Amino acid sequence: MNLPQSKTRLFLFCMLLLAGTGCSIEPWVQPYERAHLADPIMSFERDPVAGAYRHHVHQTREAARGAEGGGGGGCGCN
Repeated sequence: MNLPQSKTRLFLFCMLLLAGTGCSIEPWVQPYERAHLADPIMSFERDPVAGAYRHHVHQTREAARGAEGGGGGGCGCN
């Protein structure tokens, strides 16, 4: 099955065009759609307030504050 050179070029151009559309700059998720992705049902914790407190206590006792983005000192006073 030998295609003429013009059809081969057209096919390659179409494939290049399709491959180029996959590298678009526009993000897939728009900023106003991101609230739907932050649904509380997707959280690992049942109670986010209690989970944040447990996380704070763990960081204070282990003296590992700041490794996960937490702020403050290791004394547990904040």
